[in-house]
Amino acid sequence: MSETRSRRPWGEEAPPAPHIWRTLGYRGVEQGGGRSVIEWEATPDYCFHGPNGPIVHGGMVTTLLDTAMGGAVWSLLGEAEHFVTADLRAEFLSSARPGKLRAVGTVVRENRRVVFCAAELFQDGELIASARCTQIVRRARP
Repeated sequence: MSETRSRRPWGEEAPPAPHIWRTLGYRGVEQGGGRSVIEWEATPDYCFHGPNGPIVHGGMVTTLLDTAMGGAVWSLLGEAEHFVTADLRAEFLSSARPGKLRAVGTVVRENRRVVFCAAELFQDGELIASARCTQIVRRARP
């Protein structure tokens, strides 16, 4: 991967529509040096109703974790590099409810072609989900 980060953080400018950031209203909090923090205000629109009230759909939780890990990888790549997710595993420790969710993604280990990441999702300071993924780095062909 690039020795010097040459890409602007995701949060500096909104991506063009349609994009998951615009569709869901993600907010970039921090990005750089193999770390990414994003927040999302989960509404009942993205929930199913359980006996104790609305629960954020697990796919939405996984998407947020994946995006945080992707942001961590993105912060280390050069302009001619991109990545794809090869493997993603999520663990749900508690139900996510409507309200602010905060995902923290980090690069755990990297080499030229493979990046291993981890992420944690918090709500009201409580860890509610975690994930790990493997990303494959690709370079643009000249």
